[in-house]
Amino acid sequence: MSRVPTSTLTDLIDLAKEPSSAKRRELLRQVTGVFMTNPDDISGPEMELYDTVMSQLTADMETVVRAEISASLSQAQRAPLGLLRRLAADDIAVAEPILTRSKALTETDLLHIVSTQGQDHLRAVSKRETVSEHISGVIVNRGDDDTLHTLLSNDGARLSRASNEQVVQRAQSNPALHEVVVNRTDMPVDLMNDMYFVVEARLRERIMRENEKLDPAALELALSKGRNKVAVAYGSFPEDYEKISAEVDSLRRNSRLTPTLLAKYMRDPNPTYFLCALSQMADLDFLTARHLVEKKEIDALAIACKAADLDKALFLTYAMIMLADQENAMGKAGEYARLYNELPKETALRTIRFWRMRRAEGHAA
Repeated sequence: MSRVPTSTLTDLIDLAKEPSSAKRRELLRQVTGVFMTNPDDISGPEMELYDTVMSQLTADMETVVRAEISASLSQAQRAPLGLLRRLAADDIAVAEPILTRSKALTETDLLHIVSTQGQDHLRAVSKRETVSEHISGVIVNRGDDDTLHTLLSNDGARLSRASNEQVVQRAQSNPALHEVVVNRTDMPVDLMNDMYFVVEARLRERIMRENEKLDPAALELALSKGRNKVAVAYGSFPEDYEKISAEVDSLRRNSRLTPTLLAKYMRDPNPTYFLCALSQMADLDFLTARHLVEKKEIDALAIACKAADLDKALFLTYAMIMLADQENAMGKAGEYARLYNELPKETALRTIRFWRMRRAEGHAA
């Protein structure tokens, strides 16, 4: 089908006033078909005429027809922008093809949509082949958890540091977001480590694998970017913390804080002794140490013990104490023994650094 001369398009403006909806529908399909034969060659006054004719014809069409036109125009690199913008803000059945695929919409157009429309429209934009940091930032601010899941599942969506921090804060209280956050290939590694204590075992393993890959320069860069991270509060210090912490610190400075003493503290009725000793030996803050012990985070305890260069037997002794009330305690202990053997000390130290930085920032906040 050849292009319609400008004079013919002008005549079509009058034809578009035809009262018969069936005739208007057929005319719209014909004009759309003509436009789609050579959309890249149309510009200037001719594009404006197409916009006028197609907008007037589309105005009173039923949803199924508008959706059909939307699907056609979504494939064009260039399209009548007035019509395209109206369709993009239409019912989601009409808008979705344009919002997910159209390359004719500008960044400004997309920002207007995600700033003014509802969750269905935000989810459609989140599926685009590429989503800029600016647009993603608005979606993170306005989107519900389903929309956020859609955005994070899209490898073509770019997120700023601030948006990633906001995402991690929301994901920590929403298990449905855990996997998409941890699996983001561009998630800053320090923020990924913020997810460690809230995700399930297989996702913790992914975090540890990422930590193992880090070279020292990348580690320092990741740590340096953590100024405004989210802190997770584990509670206040016990009343005897300062006294016992000072006592344990004195033992450490006099080289008397040993694995043997730590083993003794394991069975002390006052857990503050063990927690102070573990935190100082592993260079871990007290609140994180208490969290992993009270919540029986045995895999995290393995990281702390490995960082402290403790013997596997000592780690397993405490692991068995923590597993005492569980079924198949010996079998589970065997799994943790394997984990301890396979965990490189350097990886444990890197992970501890993220935990330590996170708690320090929490106190500052």
